[in-house]
Amino acid sequence: MTARGRYLAAAGVFAVGMAGTTLPTPLYGLYRERIGFSELMVTVVFAVYALGVIATLLVAGDFSDVLGRRPALLAALGFSLMSAVCFLCEDGLPLLFAGRLLSGFAAGLFSGAATAAVLELAPAARRGRAGFAATAANMGGLGCGPLLAGTLAQYAPWPLRLPFLAHIALLVAALAVTCVLPETVARRTPRPPLRPQGMVVPEEVRGVFAPAGLAAFAGFSLMGLFTAVAPSFVAQTLGVRNLAVTGVVVFSVFCASTAGQFLMGRVGVRRALPGGCLVLTGGLVLVGASLLLESLPVLTVGAVVGGLGQGLAFRAALTSVSAVAPGEHRGATISAFFVVAYVGISLPVVGVGALTLALGLRGAGLVFAGCVMVLSTGVGIFLLRRPPPTG
Repeated sequence: MTARGRYLAAAGVFAVGMAGTTLPTPLYGLYRERIGFSELMVTVVFAVYALGVIATLLVAGDFSDVLGRRPALLAALGFSLMSAVCFLCEDGLPLLFAGRLLSGFAAGLFSGAATAAVLELAPAARRGRAGFAATAANMGGLGCGPLLAGTLAQYAPWPLRLPFLAHIALLVAALAVTCVLPETVARRTPRPPLRPQGMVVPEEVRGVFAPAGLAAFAGFSLMGLFTAVAPSFVAQTLGVRNLAVTGVVVFSVFCASTAGQFLMGRVGVRRALPGGCLVLTGGLVLVGASLLLESLPVLTVGAVVGGLGQGLAFRAALTSVSAVAPGEHRGATISAFFVVAYVGISLPVVGVGALTLALGLRGAGLVFAGCVMVLSTGVGIFLLRRPPPTG
């Protein structure tokens, strides 16, 4: 396998792993009909996933720096397989919670280890492209999960089984690829102890990390909305019950994010960070308008615009953090960055679920859009006035 092939293969493994974390998104309506639970419970199930991600990042965020990238990737793929089995055997909320928690463990390991592996497997001349490959694999995988599940659930048999069987087949292929990838972390003798280090942000990184984390928090809040609650908006508020359409809407926000990440290379980090936040604000305006107008096209355009802004800001943030992080702490620093992002993807969404009890889906969505609009606008203006150092 060529040097280019190795980092692209690692990106493919990353994408397959992340696809499993969003696979249930279009299926929550079917689970609600089958089991019977409220919109708040949907967001709680989603929050269990985010809790698993954050716990893994805090406890094991630096383990791949010690054990190596390949063992961490194999463990992540193992958690993904166990999660899929939980959904295949699902007979109520307990296995839904277990499946989402295991999926969170997998995503937590992938976030730091896979990103670092893709960057380190790339030749020095392709390091910039590798950065795009890593972030595109992350967002592209997240987007392909709902697209795959929605299409299979709508047009194929076994809507609550076939998506997970298909993902298991992809995971087996990813395991085989991971086994032949070279290790990029040199063995140290004696091996440093495996100790939870929490939020590891070296002092020399903090000037970049703070604004990058704020931008990631704002962007991932929008991603959380589309991953956890948008299917209910589409079905109940907009009256569209085709699961494939739901998958396309969710896919569009992640696809646009990938496009935004590609554009970041042309725009540059210093402009993409504030610019992405302000474009994100525009997307949130459209999302709010779609709920007022009950318009699926406006919601889809809002998803594209918001995803584009999130992608610009996200890749710029990750690029700036990984560029200044010391090699011995790169995995842990990237993991800390994702902790901030996943706090943004979880807490606001649970708030939306709670608000639905008093305001309904439309009211809760409008409150959410307004709050994140204020946040993203404030972060964008702050970054325009005080651009972060990039290296």
